[in-house]
Amino acid sequence: MTGYDVLAEVYEWLISDAKLPPAEFAASFDDVLKLLPSNAHVLDCSCGTGQLAVGLACRGMQVVATDASEAMVRRTAELAEEFEASVRAVRANWEELPDHFQDNTFDVVFCVGNSLHHAAGATGRSAALESMSRVLRPGGRLVLTSRTWELVRARGSRLEISDRLVRRNGRDAVVVYAQVDATGLVLVRSELLSCWPYRYEELEIELHRVGLQTELSTFDLEAENYMVIASKV
Repeated sequence: MTGYDVLAEVYEWLISDAKLPPAEFAASFDDVLKLLPSNAHVLDCSCGTGQLAVGLACRGMQVVATDASEAMVRRTAELAEEFEASVRAVRANWEELPDHFQDNTFDVVFCVGNSLHHAAGATGRSAALESMSRVLRPGGRLVLTSRTWELVRARGSRLEISDRLVRRNGRDAVVVYAQVDATGLVLVRSELLSCWPYRYEELEIELHRVGLQTELSTFDLEAENYMVIASKV
């Protein structure tokens, strides 16, 4: 998890200004939250630096935040303290969730921020989905966001450089995304994070396999991102 520990120090630069405040990040899921009781038990899985977890806790929900990176968990705990929000932050990867929480514990599990593609291939992705499904109560919901990898891969190798400075914690930065075709030799001077892109059809099959039924999907082959809400049967 070394790459993610390093990423934790600059992760806020990757969050849009609109979603950086925890309350605004949580508000972006209002359509989901209105289906839940005000004191719902929530798991923010792959919580990053905790904007969503803290935003949900400030609404009175009982929130647990997990991440495979110790540095991400630490940043989440610091943000919760800053906002005086009650968030239990736990270092755990997807496969370890059943070791920390009983089955049928949570009303909703969030796995957002395009996190799932960091699971190692179809096997790792299925294991992650199965673990998240296990800790959901019957009728509970998994809320997942993803990039449209079919669209991303069709564009081929490219470099995207932001046209503006992003200021976080008194420092300015330019955000640069590089997508590189793995068939060639790439020399870098940065941390590399492995990812395993997947097609939407694969995700649907895997959700069904672990006992989750899609309630809502915003998938569009021409759109950059989408959200899936699936309930535990």
